[in-house]
Amino acid sequence: MDREKLFALLGLLPQATADTVYMTLASTVFASILGFPLGIFLYCTSPTGLNPRILPYNALSRVVNLFRSLPFIILMILLIPLSRFIIGTSIGPTAVIIPLSIAAAPFVARIVEAALTEVDGGILVAAKAMGSTTMQIILKVLIPEALPALVSGMALTIINLIGYSAMAGAIGGGGLGDLAIRYGYYRFRTDVTIAAVIIILILVEIVQLTGTAVSRSLLSKR
Repeated sequence: MDREKLFALLGLLPQATADTVYMTLASTVFASILGFPLGIFLYCTSPTGLNPRILPYNALSRVVNLFRSLPFIILMILLIPLSRFIIGTSIGPTAVIIPLSIAAAPFVARIVEAALTEVDGGILVAAKAMGSTTMQIILKVLIPEALPALVSGMALTIINLIGYSAMAGAIGGGGLGDLAIRYGYYRFRTDVTIAAVIIILILVEIVQLTGTAVSRSLLSKR
């Protein structure tokens, strides 16, 4: 009977894995939508950016640092009313996408800012000398040149989100974290917890290898 229970619990792994992938991919998209413009604005208004604006830069930089410093589990609890307002519930994979996206957006912003900062200044000088506008420099020079670093950074973002999604399982977020806690930890089934952890590690490794391969491919085509 114990073996039958184990097989029944392990049968939940495919759905839990699908929920984790769903949460991670959806929150990556929304975090990118929020974080990319923030990162570009931070770069442009920084002291070494295209249009330095110290006051807006310092204000936004502090807000980004504030959200980055908040532990995800606390941020998720704080955002429960927002999840209820938008989704209608605060539990389940879809509801978790909101705090995941907000938690990852500052991280994406810093990645974008750092990647754009690494672009060779000589290329920017040449683009300005040719009469390019700020938007043209961003879209046709900065982003293409920073693409390998951006890809590597997004891979790190996805890996972080996989970890965040596992933590979300502690308060009913669903996915592999929920499976490991509810069916593994609470029921003293270490084997179920280990199985969930192994799948999380596999997902992380797939993302890391893919990000590295794509980044290297982009670098080789320069």
